[in-house]
Amino acid sequence: MARYEELEDKRVLVTGAASGIGLATAKRFAAEGSRVFLVDRDGAALDAALEDSSFAGGARADVSSEEEVRGAFEALDRTLGGIDVLVSNAGISVRNPCLDIPYEQWNRVMGINLGGMFLCSREAGRRMVAQGSGVILMTASSNGTEGHRWYGDYNASKAGVILLTKTLALELAPTVRVNCVCPGYVLTPMQKAEYTPEMLARVNEGIPMKRHAEPEEVAALFAFLASDDARYFTGADLRLDGGETAGLYP
Repeated sequence: MARYEELEDKRVLVTGAASGIGLATAKRFAAEGSRVFLVDRDGAALDAALEDSSFAGGARADVSSEEEVRGAFEALDRTLGGIDVLVSNAGISVRNPCLDIPYEQWNRVMGINLGGMFLCSREAGRRMVAQGSGVILMTASSNGTEGHRWYGDYNASKAGVILLTKTLALELAPTVRVNCVCPGYVLTPMQKAEYTPEMLARVNEGIPMKRHAEPEEVAALFAFLASDDARYFTGADLRLDGGETAGLYP
């Protein structure tokens, strides 16, 4: 699977790395020869993922906690001696009409989906600026580019990720490149937990490509963005949505 020789031995930290897009991304970078450090708040799932000997190590952390994020990066420093690529991916979503969203839920979604991106990017960015190089990548969403019913907090958080990406790209250029990926519907465990098979089928009918993305397809885009082939990409929000937001379909 390895395609980018320059990713060999790169020190990569992936958040939300124990399942879904995060685990697929961690596996892709490991296949590229990178030294991959996993971060996830689910300790049991993290331990299971770390049974794969191709990973360099990991740390349990809730990315909405400044203290826990700092501790995860300190563990990274002890294990790998620094960072070259951050894939800030951890996120949650809860399906609720806006008028029924408890404020506690709003704060939790914002804290993980946007606050976590800020905290991880700040830790990584400080290290990358000091060493004179690095790549920061974040998982946003097509939900951050236009309105979607029943996900008001999630949509707002992902729109914030896109603007955080652009702001960091301006502030850290030309030393550090910062980009985000905006997946549409991806067939992850989180998606399967929220949608029945009938709901998934209805969603597929509304996507021009007639299917969900696979997590590995998102992982492939992250690998490209970390590679030298993407060395002129910064401040970009790249949609990977099977044409969902192209304009023809609601």
